[in-house]
Amino acid sequence: MSVRTIAVLGAGQMGAGIAQVAAASGYNVVMRDIEERFVSGGLSKIEGRLQRAVEKGSLPADEARAIRGRIRGTLDMVAAAKADLVIEAVPEDPELKKSVLRELDGLAPPSVLFASNTSSIAISELAAVTRRADRFVGMHFFNPVPVMKLVEVVRGKATGDATMASALEVCARMGKTAVEVRDFPGFVSNRVLMPMINEAVLALQEGVATKEAIDTVMKLGANHPMGPLELADFIGLDTCVNIMEVLRKGFASEKYAPAPLLRQMVAQGRLGKKSGHGFYDYA
Repeated sequence: MSVRTIAVLGAGQMGAGIAQVAAASGYNVVMRDIEERFVSGGLSKIEGRLQRAVEKGSLPADEARAIRGRIRGTLDMVAAAKADLVIEAVPEDPELKKSVLRELDGLAPPSVLFASNTSSIAISELAAVTRRADRFVGMHFFNPVPVMKLVEVVRGKATGDATMASALEVCARMGKTAVEVRDFPGFVSNRVLMPMINEAVLALQEGVATKEAIDTVMKLGANHPMGPLELADFIGLDTCVNIMEVLRKGFASEKYAPAPLLRQMVAQGRLGKKSGHGFYDYA
């Protein structure tokens, strides 16, 4: 299927990033969210990134205007349902995603392809709430989307070959490196990454070392660009808890239980960079 228009459900950090990259690749984009303040916030993020690129001389001003001109913000789900490909990018909550996908499925023509940007939830589970499991695929982008080159393209149990081919073609046009993975909880990235972050939180909780020491060990000892606790703040501690719960449920193993300190910080509203406070202070 030829994709000309892409709809993105969610105008947050991930949704706005996907919308920007899609528009920069020549696609017409509909970015939909549930409140005007979210849509406006997403558009402001995109405009700010484009303006900084122009100021740095890495993007011509007329090209930045053209990219912005290909993005339409909306509250209307019907407008999103008319796209050739819809990429769901709402928060990492299984029931919320299913609710949004059910609504969309009732509005979209049978030919529309669905993709989820989930970072951990089984694609087959999400596809099951729609009538198009063969036209449903995982497209897990990485944050920040305009910078990170990787996309995990996840084949659900019923995902058709044509759907996979379309997703891979879209990734290539966006300049992304697509890696095909099978539909297991956490896929590859978060199955490996999140237990490491959780173990770092447990080490801090048990007093093995300070947060700075833990991060320094992993940066200098494992050549990671960012320490695990700093990275958790960047991802969002609530997202880390949600992903660990998906892993725990998916593999039926308590070894994936979120660290008590991680749960405690989320309950206190210390979510990382997005709240201004996490393991580190960003106020």
